[in-house]
Amino acid sequence: MPELISVEYSVSLSDNESKHYERLKRDLVLELENKEITAVNTAALSGKLCQMANGAVYGDANDVVKIHDKKLDALEDLIEAANGKPLLIAYWFKHDLKRIVERFNKKQILYLNLNSADAITRWNNGDCSVALIHPASAGHGLNLQSGGSTLIWFGLTWSLELYQQTIARLWRQGQSSETVVVQHIISKNTIDEQIIKALKKKDETQSSLIEAVKANLKI
Repeated sequence: MPELISVEYSVSLSDNESKHYERLKRDLVLELENKEITAVNTAALSGKLCQMANGAVYGDANDVVKIHDKKLDALEDLIEAANGKPLLIAYWFKHDLKRIVERFNKKQILYLNLNSADAITRWNNGDCSVALIHPASAGHGLNLQSGGSTLIWFGLTWSLELYQQTIARLWRQGQSSETVVVQHIISKNTIDEQIIKALKKKDETQSSLIEAVKANLKI
């Protein structure tokens, strides 16, 4: 097996963005752009805070409210720094995918969405150096190691199983690279820090992971 290297790329929210985040965390409700964002319980709150850490959040009418572009900027920097080296990017929310694709199109970054057998074949053949994947589709038996050796987590998942499963698409036998790099884009002073801490402890159950994060929310 190749060596597994875990790295964190931290981004900082502005004072105003942090105030929005802390207000929702404290009051369970936030109004932005004439749209209301409500968390009905702690589980819903943790999900909303994850979205805000990524840069956008679903409002009560299922509309998307933009918070920041810090992770998109970081992702663009990482792609530029890779200088053509293949990158597999994991996203979680649908609005994450939409915003990533919009940024890629704006910057003319070619990419594959690994949601079909043809796209997976093209990735493994080296036809494109940037690919997007949702952890829920990165199941056991899916071979992606021929396409690259670097995984970027744009947004984290609650599920330890899906987290490990996605990493295992690259970090596995048959990987030709001596190292596999897993890069996490983390928003400072947000729930991201609690989730990555819990994931690294490799807790055996998702419920335990969620409870560990909730405890850090202090609500």
